[in-house]
Amino acid sequence: MLTLHGSPNSNYYNKVKLALLEKEVPFTEAYAATHSTADAILGASPLGKIPFVTTAQGGLCESQPLMEWIEAAWPHPPLLPADPFAAAKVRELTTFLDWHLEIVARELYGPAFLGAAALSQGNADRIRKHLIDNIAAFKRLAKFAPFVAGEAFTQADCAAFAHLPLVAMASKAVFGEDLLQAAGIDHRGYVKLIAERPAAQKVVADRKAAQAAYRATGKG
Repeated sequence: MLTLHGSPNSNYYNKVKLALLEKEVPFTEAYAATHSTADAILGASPLGKIPFVTTAQGGLCESQPLMEWIEAAWPHPPLLPADPFAAAKVRELTTFLDWHLEIVARELYGPAFLGAAALSQGNADRIRKHLIDNIAAFKRLAKFAPFVAGEAFTQADCAAFAHLPLVAMASKAVFGEDLLQAAGIDHRGYVKLIAERPAAQKVVADRKAAQAAYRATGKG
């Protein structure tokens, strides 16, 4: 049996979980804290990162290799186009979402969400410029017609649904401005569209339950 390890509070966990749910892949879930030093976790995810999976064949980590494996093992319904170039364009968008938007915005999460000290002005200015430049680049690639890559729901939507709200909320909290909205990206309308899908509703419901548990116990 396939087991997805991590936390519904993790956007990368939810990126993979949404793909599994969209494809109706049977799987179970197991909580794992990020950066765990437990041998059982390091055997599957050597840096202790989440998400990771365990299977009869062994463990596998990092969200994008997980997405590629899921697509190859359960090709229907497809989350990548059959045309190689179109599939590469989806991967391109996913790379921008993961590495040029979310990872940059992640530098804001401490002061935005976790009660960390405010950033220095110089650091805040650097991150703001980086985000503005990268959001503009992403906007050149994204179609939102109605999905990120065009007419079909793809892997890029699994990433966008997980990441875009965090980028928007973090920039609003730290800079007083939603940088996605300021760039003319209607992320709220897009997220509302994706949230109509049953798989996305499951992800959101589980995330809200995990957030409630975290507030109550400090674990999630």
